[in-house]
Amino acid sequence: MAATISSLSTAKTVQRLTGTTGANAMLATLTANNPPGGAAAAIYQITAQNVAADLAERSTTVRYPALNVYCEKIVNDLTEKFQTFSGRVVMAIEIRHSQDGIEGLESAVEGYVDAVMQVLDANRGDWSDGMYYAGGYQVSFGPVKHGGKNFIQIAKVSFEIVVGVN
Repeated sequence: MAATISSLSTAKTVQRLTGTTGANAMLATLTANNPPGGAAAAIYQITAQNVAADLAERSTTVRYPALNVYCEKIVNDLTEKFQTFSGRVVMAIEIRHSQDGIEGLESAVEGYVDAVMQVLDANRGDWSDGMYYAGGYQVSFGPVKHGGKNFIQIAKVSFEIVVGVN
């Protein structure tokens, strides 16, 4: 059951990020006059996997900026009687951006994070299949490191989906 809940939650999150009102649509609205880093604003890669940035770069072709979506934790609180699972799924969206120079990297990552937050804000409510997103999230920003095209920064947006299934 854990695999089903995890994969379904991840798929529903990816669906919202890639849809017509997803991350790229929100990013286009946010950056109409001022694109992050002075470049055309678009998220090139949205994948459903939890893999370290350096490992992903060694094993596949990565296009930045990229979003990695995965389930961090499943908690069965048994809040609803007679349900097999009634609890929370903690989801994570990692925003990864890399560029040649360090200048503008942080502001570009902040722009991509804003787009992801707007997608989450716009998708509060029933996600069907016993899943409900009430809103709320946490954002953490990692330091700029060597990697990717030269420098890389990763930000993580964490949020909870309430799930009740038999």
